[in-house]
Amino acid sequence: MKLHFSIPAAEELREGHGGCYVLYSLFLEGFLLGKARYRQLRRWDEQLRQVFGSAVPAFPPKFYLAMTQSMADERRSQLEQYLQKVTLDANITKSEVFINFFRKLQLATFKIQTQRAFLDVYLADGSNITLDIQTSDTAERILQVTSCKMGIARELIKYFSFFFIQDRDDGALSVVKKVADFELPYVSLQSMKDLDCKLGIRKWYMDPSLDTLLTDCKASMNLLYMQVKLKALLNFKTNNFSSVFLVQFLEKIREVQFYGYVRLDPCICDYPEVGCSAEIYAGNNEINCCIKLPTNQTKEVSFKINRLRSWQVTFLGEDDTLEFRFEYNDSGTWEWIILYTKQAFLLSSCLKKMISEQMIKETNKVPEMVKNKGKKTDLLEPC
Repeated sequence: MKLHFSIPAAEELREGHGGCYVLYSLFLEGFLLGKARYRQLRRWDEQLRQVFGSAVPAFPPKFYLAMTQSMADERRSQLEQYLQKVTLDANITKSEVFINFFRKLQLATFKIQTQRAFLDVYLADGSNITLDIQTSDTAERILQVTSCKMGIARELIKYFSFFFIQDRDDGALSVVKKVADFELPYVSLQSMKDLDCKLGIRKWYMDPSLDTLLTDCKASMNLLYMQVKLKALLNFKTNNFSSVFLVQFLEKIREVQFYGYVRLDPCICDYPEVGCSAEIYAGNNEINCCIKLPTNQTKEVSFKINRLRSWQVTFLGEDDTLEFRFEYNDSGTWEWIILYTKQAFLLSSCLKKMISEQMIKETNKVPEMVKNKGKKTDLLEPC
């Protein structure tokens, strides 16, 4: 699934010999990833084509005449669409050509040299571990280093991911964005200094049943336990508990409402009335909204993803607020539901994750159905 690339801004600069060029600001999920010229992107496109051929989408054509403002706007829009289409192919986004381009772009944009550095990774209980890394290390590479230091089994690290997080005034943590695998966390943190962000590691799956895949790894179970954050148990240290206790505890906690959901910061929505405040929880194949009505009554609404047709994120330009709108079928009628939240890209990532997990479940179910065709059984096969 495509990444949320955008090019909201471009600036015209002068070269040393008097000529001009346009520098495009490439944003990933609402944050500046790097700045590039058209010719840099075109050269990168040529490298991609040498490896992937026709799988690479068409690149915006070169203009041989002076660009008008409308032509400049058209090119910016075309480059934005090109980036979004390129990221639809997982083979491309995992390639060295793709990763190396954005590695060099991030380092050059923020004027950071490749060198040894120390990076703090924060756990859900507020503690942190310090890693010895290179400034040019990708999130995927640093995640591997983190898993080794924490003792997480190599085959299980795919169930965790990095997030940029902030401390809220009320003491809670707010997730700013999920870190892309090819992103350079050290560089991104330097570029986000004004936001006072930290790098945190959290589980990254939306289906609570996947907890069972982690039960044989104590380090993974500890991370899950810390993320639950039950107030009654906050004063206990995770290491005081046995693996058996952790398994039993997580089995029991799955019965609690919103377990395994991603909780967003309070936001504004237009449902059922314009200007309502809402608490948003994403998980278990739904967007759950606890909405405060103008009458001060609370209404809980569950939007199931199998009734959701499409969604989009729009930058409003007002206090960095984003508009997240999704098309939903309620009783046979399609309507747009709108949320105004700075975490719109995070919500979009949650939806994509839920859909991909659902698709994997359906794919895994097919072989079982074929295998058991013609056999008499009293029970349905588990997904």
